[in-house]
Amino acid sequence: MVLLGRIRVPAGSIIHQSIQIGVNALPIVGLIALLMGLIMGFQAAYQLQQFGASIFVADLVGLAMLRELASLMTGIVIAGRSGSAIAAEIGTMRVNEEIDALEVMSISPLRFLVAPRVFAILLTQPALTLMAMLIGIFGGAMIALLYLQLSPAAYFAELLQVVDALDMGQGLFKSIVFALLIVMISTYTGLHGRRGAASVGKSTTSAVVASIFAIIIFDSIITTIATIAFDS
Repeated sequence: MVLLGRIRVPAGSIIHQSIQIGVNALPIVGLIALLMGLIMGFQAAYQLQQFGASIFVADLVGLAMLRELASLMTGIVIAGRSGSAIAAEIGTMRVNEEIDALEVMSISPLRFLVAPRVFAILLTQPALTLMAMLIGIFGGAMIALLYLQLSPAAYFAELLQVVDALDMGQGLFKSIVFALLIVMISTYTGLHGRRGAASVGKSTTSAVVASIFAIIIFDSIITTIATIAFDS
């Protein structure tokens, strides 16, 4: 109903949740993406250099970041950072009977609590994934330039020959799926938590574990389907 526009969502709450979920996660996502690019580039360089194929570092880092690592890494970070916060916040409101008070006042918890978080994570997680792709590729470029002594022109020319819009689209599509998984699991565990303070911790733990598990399962499914469909 929210997606069909039948439920009006407060714009201010979407902005607030976007800041909490997306903007505040920029430093950690950017740092991890850079480190992943550096690690991938260094490991690839060490092996490929033995065969005189150093230029293919661009292929490995580019494809890995665009298709797989950027979306997966961002999804796991958001699940651990924002998914836990969503479950804990809503779970605390359930324990304090604030959700019951909303229902008594005829205010839908879906509109007031769930919908802003759905829109916020759908806006911010693909943007974070795109940023992670670019930073990860830059990290691989640093290894290629400083360790392998490749020129920037050679690195990016090789990269552009290998990657295309489908590779980026696959990663962004995964980020949308992961965002939906995180917000649905986190809000569900928060709304359906038991009474009592201990239930908040259990709901938070369950949300993070279930979200990461679901992300890995769906990532493997999407990767398998995409590989069969586009690379066969």
